[in-house]
Amino acid sequence: MKNRKLLMIPGPIEFEPEVLRAMGVQTASHVAPNFIKVFGNCLNAMKKVWLAPHGQPFIVSGSGTLAMDMAAANLIEHGDNALVISSGYFGDRFKDILDRYGANTTILSTEIGGDIALEIIERELKNKKYKLLTMTHVDTSTGVLINPEPIAALAKKYNVISVLDGVCSVAGEEIRQEEWGVDIVLTASQKAIGVPPGLALLVASQDAIDIWKGRKTPVSNYYADWQNWLPIMKAYQEGSPSYFGTPPVNLINALEKSLTLILEEGIPKRIKRHQKLAMDFRKAIQSIGLSILPKTDSIAANTLTAIYYPQGISGGDFLSGMTGNDIILAGGLHPKIKTTYFRVGHMGSVSENDLIAVLSALERVLYKLNYKFELGTSLRVFEEECVK
Repeated sequence: MKNRKLLMIPGPIEFEPEVLRAMGVQTASHVAPNFIKVFGNCLNAMKKVWLAPHGQPFIVSGSGTLAMDMAAANLIEHGDNALVISSGYFGDRFKDILDRYGANTTILSTEIGGDIALEIIERELKNKKYKLLTMTHVDTSTGVLINPEPIAALAKKYNVISVLDGVCSVAGEEIRQEEWGVDIVLTASQKAIGVPPGLALLVASQDAIDIWKGRKTPVSNYYADWQNWLPIMKAYQEGSPSYFGTPPVNLINALEKSLTLILEEGIPKRIKRHQKLAMDFRKAIQSIGLSILPKTDSIAANTLTAIYYPQGISGGDFLSGMTGNDIILAGGLHPKIKTTYFRVGHMGSVSENDLIAVLSALERVLYKLNYKFELGTSLRVFEEECVK
């Protein structure tokens, strides 16, 4: 009898055994030649995964929120205008971060589960001069996916620095940072990148670096200041030792292995795999009458699915039942509807068999909770879709 449960939340995710083995090797000095090479390999691999060959990568000990904080701290000065395009909880968080650094922040949001029309965004950019625009590629609280490409194009048109929160999308959703003209793309290690929690990852364009260099005031966050981190990144890229804060050596070993696996799979193939699994999973759950939180399938994320509980089903009973069937799912996060839905993560090394296990347990639990449907329906639909 196995003594573990399948972790199917939107991060941390299930990790490849090779990644965990790389993390478990004996800890090296952060200035040892072998570790300098590992760190440099990670920085170079990030540019390939982000599709930003001329970008400047940063790897810093911290969470995805630190990556958001770094973008705001380095690019915002007191009184700057910032525009936040929000599709959920984490868009709202970006406003809080920008406000902390003295930005005059405007937030564009829509009804829960919806997205914001380009016409509305352009009207706002026409009517007011902004320095920075943020957008959440996949908001983990709602499962809503936006298309960053046309928004980044609008930012360029109006000479605004664009920041993409890719915490729940990098290496799981299509991102072409340099081609699309996105100035900052940030993420965290524990999502589709496939490494245990603890790394804030960010790639900045030269335009973003130039804006930072042109600041009139010092960065007000000591730990996040690129003045401290940029020389470290450049040194490791050039194969030289350097120090500001001790890097998490073992996590960076794991990152090198995971980025290698991602590039071996190939970015186009990896994105298509996420898209296919997500589409098949949505069709399966909809076949037994369950509804997703995004208003349409076209704006539903491929890295997680947010699903409403059926009417009359207790969320606590459902999640407890899933755990009892060795599947760990996440409850709702958006504060306005937190108790009405749950979330299934399907990113990184996720497989068809993982989602079959989820659907099998989900059907058993719902059936025991007296939800009316034909047993086996979602599994049959999923299997049929998988072989297409």
